[in-house]
Amino acid sequence: MSGQRRTTTPALAAVIEKQDGPFEFRDVEVEEPRPDEVLVRMVATGICATDAHVRAQRMATPLPVVLGHEGAGIVERTGSAVTSVAPGDHVVLSYHSCGRCKPCVSGHAAYCDDVWAANFAGARLDGSNGLHTAGGPDTGPEPRGHFFGQSSFSTYALTHQRNTIKVPADLPLEVMAPLGCGLQTGAGAVLKALAVPVGASLAVFGVGAVGLAAVMAARVAGAAVIVAVDVDADRLALARELGATHTVDPGLVGDLAAELRAVQERGMEYVLDTSGRAENLDAGVGALAPMGRFGFVAFHEGGGAVVDAGRLTMGQSLQGIIQGDAVSPLLVDELAELYRAGRFPIDRLLSFYDFTDINTAFDDAGSGRITKAVLRFT
Repeated sequence: MSGQRRTTTPALAAVIEKQDGPFEFRDVEVEEPRPDEVLVRMVATGICATDAHVRAQRMATPLPVVLGHEGAGIVERTGSAVTSVAPGDHVVLSYHSCGRCKPCVSGHAAYCDDVWAANFAGARLDGSNGLHTAGGPDTGPEPRGHFFGQSSFSTYALTHQRNTIKVPADLPLEVMAPLGCGLQTGAGAVLKALAVPVGASLAVFGVGAVGLAAVMAARVAGAAVIVAVDVDADRLALARELGATHTVDPGLVGDLAAELRAVQERGMEYVLDTSGRAENLDAGVGALAPMGRFGFVAFHEGGGAVVDAGRLTMGQSLQGIIQGDAVSPLLVDELAELYRAGRFPIDRLLSFYDFTDINTAFDDAGSGRITKAVLRFT
């Protein structure tokens, strides 16, 4: 009703108040779920590079804001129209979408016509905000919520039924959490967007969390040649353990494309770049076999990653990939079962922190000291 505050749930949130500022803890109030929404008590949430990009305002989500988009928790309450989950269910949270546009209804919701408004605007799609400052607006500017339809850097998150995915209760939520974005992106790039077939050759540039998920997925897919490319010796060693058949350190070779062709003489059938480094586009295209496909998840406008179209005349193609082009309820379920079977060992990538140590976790992730940070709520 106009002019009346909805019933709310108190929560503790980590808020970014200003560009490049620290996370500051604030008492907030989370609105009760609307008919299509879900209130989730958070158990764990991953930290992703996209959170860091918004913190630095390389992506212009309004501040102050509660970030976090790899949440996992337990359903507290649901809106009257929600049928996919119920109170007590264990859930993983993923990206949000409108559910109505052509990409959404054709199984490609990651490319939703309203992708910015749904994930980065800091509001519901109708422009409202279900997150409020404890004590009301007179205590200071209210932080924006609904980041990726969740804002999971909070003890409670208000989500939508479309991005709230039930997972088996016997699997650890602290391990499941990164499936909602980073690991889904790497695995989905291989299993869905590129659809790497049995016996194929694949090179993965950058083996952080996203790249290692791609390596593990390539092994699941039955790729015959899996080349991990990175300058970090420890990550290359881990990539070997997780399924890479070959590793290359670009800092130790003169011509990266030639080095990849030494592994596969006719060239790589698939290349996936997770690094966003312009030189990797040049090397990857140079290493492509005829009809080869180059997928990328991290190139940004203005980053200088350009290629002469004449180098693609043998049927090669470039493909931008968001969220692995995943239908999250399907892929998250598949990856959870692969983890259970020991074929997608997510836990090998993770380092855990208390929620209150969020600033330390971001520092460690940004420095490359760890592969994937996960915050645990106590």
